[in-house]
Amino acid sequence: MNSASIISIKRGRRRGVISEKIIENLFLSASVITVLAVLVIIFTLVSESLSFFLQISPREFFLGTQWTAFFEDRSFGVLPLLSGTILTSTIALLFAVPTGVGSAIFLSEYSSERVRRIVKPTLEVLAGIPTVVYGYFALYFITPNLRTFIPDISIFNALSAGLAVGVMILPTVASLSEDAIYAVPQNLKEVAYALGGRKVDAIVRVIIPYALPAILSAIIIAMARVIGETMIVTIAAGLKPSLTLNPFESVMTMTAAIAQAATGDAPHGTVQYSSLFAVGTYLFVIVMILNSMSHLIRLRWSIKL
Repeated sequence: MNSASIISIKRGRRRGVISEKIIENLFLSASVITVLAVLVIIFTLVSESLSFFLQISPREFFLGTQWTAFFEDRSFGVLPLLSGTILTSTIALLFAVPTGVGSAIFLSEYSSERVRRIVKPTLEVLAGIPTVVYGYFALYFITPNLRTFIPDISIFNALSAGLAVGVMILPTVASLSEDAIYAVPQNLKEVAYALGGRKVDAIVRVIIPYALPAILSAIIIAMARVIGETMIVTIAAGLKPSLTLNPFESVMTMTAAIAQAATGDAPHGTVQYSSLFAVGTYLFVIVMILNSMSHLIRLRWSIKL
């Protein structure tokens, strides 16, 4: 090998090292931007929340049973908003979890490969529908049909909103659960059949227990999505902050309260304006706890595999 070839090889290696460094720095920049965005959001929420709690006691906020932020006699008790959020989220999960997990079991264990290739992408189309469409679907389709069976139900009610949110998160629960069930090793299923078990025995005693951590993780991700949903509950559940667990009544969720304050009803610098950050911080902590739980479950699942 002559000297010219050696120089050419060295230049090529140097260019490769420089390219690797540039790509590494680009990915590092992307990671830093992501972390900075989270830190800026946390700083904004906390700083504005501190401004709120300088005027309103934490006791009134966390234990108060009235939310009348825009009335003359103002109250900032978050419990009605929390109960509205819990109520719509529970309805959504009661609909989405059995339906989604059942769909996942059918697609992975009972359907043919052709049916699976058709049904699964169709199911995932639901994830791409704008939430405002779900909101009006709840208001103009679900509620009128519910009133056929429940005449006393309010036009704006938690049940319709919860069902629409449940339809929205159905692809999340079904798709992630189906992936988890489909990933169960085939030899485990064959062992169950070799021991004389039927398909239902293999599903109940082998497949579901093995995939359970991943299924739970999918449910928690969907739960975080449900709690943070805004448009559907704002349109379909109404804006009545009442401390109730009656699904036939109108409720206001935490996200709906934030949306109401952010639409111009609360001038900047007022306590009403700061209240949306206090509610946002509370909501952020709840979602962060759920995400941490999901991460821990996924970690356990990855070790198991």
